[in-house]
Order: sequence, then C-alpha cells, then structure tokens
Amino acid sequence: MRVISIDPGYDRLGVAVMESVDGSEKILFSTCIQSNKEDSLNERIKFIGDGFLNIVNEYQPDTLAIETIFFNKNTNTAIGVAQARGAILYLAQANNCTVYEFGPQEIKVAITGYGKSDKKAVIDMILRLIPDAPKKALDDEYDAIGIGITCLAHYGRNK
Repeated sequence: MRVISIDPGYDRLGVAVMESVDGSEKILFSTCIQSNKEDSLNERIKFIGDGFLNIVNEYQPDTLAIETIFFNKNTNTAIGVAQARGAILYLAQANNCTVYEFGPQEIKVAITGYGKSDKKAVIDMILRLIPDAPKKALDDEYDAIGIGITCLAHYGRNK
C-alpha cells in the first residue's frame, strides 16, 4: 500500500506519501503546499489541487488518507476547507485511490495512545516512530504524516 495522506486546508495543505516497509512506516515525500492569501478562494483551491495532482502523478499512491474536518467557530474557514477537501477527494477518486477518513482523536490515539494529546506530544511521537521524519516542518506537514501513520496502522500492514 502506498498512501498519500492529507491534512486538508486551502491556506496550507499538509501532504505525506508513505509506505509500510518491513513493518515500519517510511516517508517517501512530505511537504506543505501553501497558497497565496492574495488569490481568490477558487484560485487557491486550484493551486492546492494542482499541487496534489503533481504529487499523485509522481508517486502513484493507491490510497488517500484524509482527516475529517470539524469547525465550531469560523464558518467561512470551514466552507473553504470543505471545498478544498472536496477537490482533493475528487482528484483522489479520479486517480483510483481508495479513500480512508480519520478523525483527530482517532489519529492522536494511533500516534500517542491518548485521544486528547497536544500537538507537541503528537510531533514528538512521530519523530520517535519515524526517525527520518523532517525535523523542522509546519504543523500541517506533521499532521499529514500522522494521518499516514494512522492509515498504515489500520489498513497497510498486510498489503
């Protein structure tokens, strides 16, 4: 199984491409795609989608792992993130990826064993689980790596 994992957003999209090798997770590629805040929402979603598609074409994943979204404050942000997420889901399906979705608590449990872990605890555990993970990255990139670890733990060990 080769998984492309996504921390969805239209401002910043965390991306990781991972595989399970001999029972351990391996990062093939990770980044944070950042759109221009001066652009319209449509332009930003296209930019994010184009970046995602370039990575899909290069790494040929068979699986997309994506975080579910939950917002309770800023409706405009939630709508933009939902639109970007929809574009990613469409592109993944159009490229024959099986899609798995994970909630934030499920990801934290898979990484740290505790569903209410803070960001620092999650990042510290990612760096322990995958020693070659980037040491300096934006939270969105670490989130994507965590989503990939979760997917591989649930579905990728025997594939």
